[in-house]
Amino acid sequence: MNDRTLTFEQGPIRPPNEARSLLLRFTRNCPWNRCEFCPVYKGRKFSLRSVADIKQDIQTARDIYDDVLQLSWRLGSDGRVDDRVISDIFNRNGLSSSYKSVASWIYYGTQACFLQDADNLIMPVDDLVEALTFLKEKFPMISRITTYTRSKTITQRSVESLKRIRAAGLDRIHIGLESGYDPLLKLIKKGVTGEGHIEAGRRVKDAGMALSEYVMPGLGGREMSKGHAEATAAVLNAINPDFIRLRSLRVPRRVPLYQRLEAGTFTMLSDDELADELHLLISSLNGITSTLTSDHIMNLLEDLKGKFPEDKPRMLAAIEAYQGLDDVDRLVFRVGRRGGAYQSTKDLQRDPQTYRKIKNLVEQVRAEKGDAGVEEFITEMSNRYI
Repeated sequence: MNDRTLTFEQGPIRPPNEARSLLLRFTRNCPWNRCEFCPVYKGRKFSLRSVADIKQDIQTARDIYDDVLQLSWRLGSDGRVDDRVISDIFNRNGLSSSYKSVASWIYYGTQACFLQDADNLIMPVDDLVEALTFLKEKFPMISRITTYTRSKTITQRSVESLKRIRAAGLDRIHIGLESGYDPLLKLIKKGVTGEGHIEAGRRVKDAGMALSEYVMPGLGGREMSKGHAEATAAVLNAINPDFIRLRSLRVPRRVPLYQRLEAGTFTMLSDDELADELHLLISSLNGITSTLTSDHIMNLLEDLKGKFPEDKPRMLAAIEAYQGLDDVDRLVFRVGRRGGAYQSTKDLQRDPQTYRKIKNLVEQVRAEKGDAGVEEFITEMSNRYI
């Protein structure tokens, strides 16, 4: 290889659906960083990156791309990045994670790019357009560019500015809506109201961008569950986003919300209560054509997915299938789900051997530590994914 030390900057997170995307960091960390539930950027200072630095990273990614293709020819794969090329790259010592990331991206088709970190729309519009234009020049094969932003930031951008950004190549926006319930948004210091979420979502759609809104089941705890579900549905009904993505609440010790949990002013929902909240949320979603996804291990039901309105009965039936389980099967499913063995309640019947193993594990933990010990075990498994 010409230069095995080629590297560029990448951020700490990306959505699960961007696992096969080229990851480029346009800003560092989060400019708001006050949300009481979020652990990702705590203790890290936000900063804008210069356009020159961003362009250098894009150029480095292109250099890696060219180097990988040259390797492919040398290995006899005729410019294709196939299993042989990927195996060679990942078995070599000294290659940067950036190098392997670009190689994997080529392997999976070079279709998508995700811009990190939390709010790239906060960049000056001219700077963002310049960086996007350079990105498209270097990688004309990219068909979709996506990034995170905040509703508050979008409301500070005109539709005309957003259309400029869209024309430069940024065509999908992820927004952490979390909730549409104003008392809860204030409590968690989200920095936006339900109406602000609606205004931002509509601006993104008016600019011709695809919109993903992230919703956090359980965020209101037992105290605000009903208001959270109903108000969030109302906001989503008003926006009609392209995608609704579920990310259930977990509360690690390092977030401010944990102090409320310890003080007894915030009560986490049980999985059964969470299922009730999800049922209310989905029942209240009307008049939309959004696609709902539940593609994260922290979610109770990964098969809770589909397009409105046609798949709404099936999604409600998936929740009701969980609610209809007897106590033993519900525990087995919860343990299996948190352990990665199950995605749907239907999985309980598909592999009797796995079912017996998990059931025996549940009985063993219960014999040693009681029902409270089983719940603690499930919580510990869930917290691994924070």
